[in-house]
Amino acid sequence: MKGVVLISGSGSNLQSIIDNASVIELNIEAVISNNSNAYGLQRAQKSNIPTHIIEHQSFASRAQFDQNLSQLIDQYTPEIIILAGFMRILTAEFTQKYAGKMLNIHPSLLPKFQGLNTHQRALDAGEKHHGASVHFVTSELDGGPIIAQSSVDILANDSAKSLAKRVLIEEHKLFPKVIHWYTQGRLTLNHHHATLDGQKL
Repeated sequence: MKGVVLISGSGSNLQSIIDNASVIELNIEAVISNNSNAYGLQRAQKSNIPTHIIEHQSFASRAQFDQNLSQLIDQYTPEIIILAGFMRILTAEFTQKYAGKMLNIHPSLLPKFQGLNTHQRALDAGEKHHGASVHFVTSELDGGPIIAQSSVDILANDSAKSLAKRVLIEEHKLFPKVIHWYTQGRLTLNHHHATLDGQKL
């Protein structure tokens, strides 16, 4: 299945997807970043995947950025759009256009800790568990239907950094697995609910 991956940073989730691409039946047609310094671009280039940079600062509005991003994505006619550490809030028009085709990974056990600084916020809240969630993207920030989660125990001596490291290991396992469900045609978005093999998740 043809896919496009959107990134903003180091691209460690992108790397796990690249490493598993043949197993999960995904052809990564392109990697697009809103950050020209994103290390993930180098990861893609090493695997001979076309890369593009669309810097959001170049546009007068969020809508203009999204329109240009959409035009670029559409050149590749992807069946799935994967947000792997893409740090942009997308407009409702954009998310509606690709509804049911766009997956995101978020470093928390949603609906807890939407947005940024999730690891420190989990520690500050005295949580016993923390983790990662994969969800369909909707216009609500980190609020789309949850597909799957993976959790880790929070240890007494954890810092945000040590917690982030353990969560990232889980992310690298979880995201390719969920993407594979999608490429196999097992995962769909029906009436604002994620369904796997016809069963509501």
